[in-house]
Amino acid sequence: MGEAVRADLSAVFQRDPACHSYVQAFLFFKGFHALESYRVAHFLWTHGRKLVALFIQNRMSDLFAVDIHPAAQLGRGIMIDHATGVVIGETAVVGDDVSMLHGVTLGGTGKENEDRHPKIGRGVLLSVGAKVLGNIEIGEYSRVGAGSVVLKPVPPHTTVAGVPARVIGKAGSARPSQDMDHGLPESDPQICGESSRRSLLDPCVGACDVEFSKGVWL
Repeated sequence: MGEAVRADLSAVFQRDPACHSYVQAFLFFKGFHALESYRVAHFLWTHGRKLVALFIQNRMSDLFAVDIHPAAQLGRGIMIDHATGVVIGETAVVGDDVSMLHGVTLGGTGKENEDRHPKIGRGVLLSVGAKVLGNIEIGEYSRVGAGSVVLKPVPPHTTVAGVPARVIGKAGSARPSQDMDHGLPESDPQICGESSRRSLLDPCVGACDVEFSKGVWL
């Protein structure tokens, strides 16, 4: 657990421009606090102390507005920026070096008792308010745009956006979760055609109408 904590702390310091020291992240960044609370709860869950683990989950949700089920499997080197509203379900798996922002949901799509939550690959960037629903895989080193609703698997090294989300281009860099690049070049030929004026019923509206003409998707 100690190695995971150190990797998480390094992730915050290296990726968040508002973080100016390890001490600052350790003392004041609630995304880091919530993540390490989960790690304690997960340890207890896997060692038969499920009631205590659920109590920690409850307190984490109350204090930090972050709800991570203690049975979820999270790798190391994860950054949860701002953190408010993040929800990660029981059977979710999050790989190493993932970055996610506030409002991200890794949820299920029904009342199944078995494996029902997303699998997030290594190095993925989940932008503000991204919703990934169901037992689907988000390929490594990919990006999910702000406000997107992902219902189908995402190939590695791609960017998806929209409601429902669809592939709109490449990931933009080899390590999107560490570069934290939320921009999309205006000249990208895959930005839903030539016009950014779309109906609210268009499944690409989430990708086209949110300041894409300025190259911003956050």
